[in-house]
Amino acid sequence: MKTSFPKKNSHIPNWYIIDASHKTLGRLSVEVCNILKGKNLSYFYPSVDQGNFVIIINANKINISGKKPIQKKYYISTQRPGHLKSFLFKDLKMKYPSRIIEQSIIGMLPKGVLGKKYFHKLFIYNTDQILYKNFK
Repeated sequence: MKTSFPKKNSHIPNWYIIDASHKTLGRLSVEVCNILKGKNLSYFYPSVDQGNFVIIINANKINISGKKPIQKKYYISTQRPGHLKSFLFKDLKMKYPSRIIEQSIIGMLPKGVLGKKYFHKLFIYNTDQILYKNFK
């Protein structure tokens, strides 16, 4: 019996809207990555882009457990000497709450061309208002 190889044009992507309010960061990121990759489909194949579109709303209401809000640090570097900046989770949540979810999901996606394609199918909003009107 031959293994069937899915074609790129045989998959019609779906749109998923996920509410991030009062959800844990890691659990939400795993759920979103599986949807972006298309792992929830019965005909999943790792080297073919069969992912879906994901819209995350209420990104500013994301939670993490324990003492991590005051201990977890995020680092941003410009690759120049002395330009390493660090931000605490609570400060980054007040300033740029969508970046926390972005960085978590980027770390879970494959590195390379396919990972970039998956990431472009992700839309994150800090409120419950969706600004992207072209989804089905």
